[in-house]
Amino acid sequence: MPDCTVSSDIIVGFPTESDSDFEDTMRALERARFDMIFSFQYSPRKGTPAASMEQIPQSVKQARFERMLELQNSISLECNKKAEGKTFRVLCEGASKNDPDKFYGRTEGGKIVFFAPCNENIGKFVNVEIERGDTF
Repeated sequence: MPDCTVSSDIIVGFPTESDSDFEDTMRALERARFDMIFSFQYSPRKGTPAASMEQIPQSVKQARFERMLELQNSISLECNKKAEGKTFRVLCEGASKNDPDKFYGRTEGGKIVFFAPCNENIGKFVNVEIERGDTF
């Protein structure tokens, strides 16, 4: 499945996460080559066992999070560049919030694509050729 999109959720900075654990996460990201990840810094939830554990300092969590995002952003860019020149079936969702001259939609893999507006296509699938792949 050459055009399959693979993603993962990753939490950085859980109380028991060691430096070695974090490096394992980085190696896993490098090997897995996820198209995208949904990532978060751990934050304690009152009443959970982890909330009463010794917490990792915020500065350590932040540094790890930034390193992880830097690696993943480079992988995402690489994955998205491979889409250039290919045509994808995209569900047209409507006008872009940041650029009124463009519409946006999502591929079957959940990737956001921007394209020329056409009101009659809102809510419909359209074929879009990717001119430029970017990190997101």
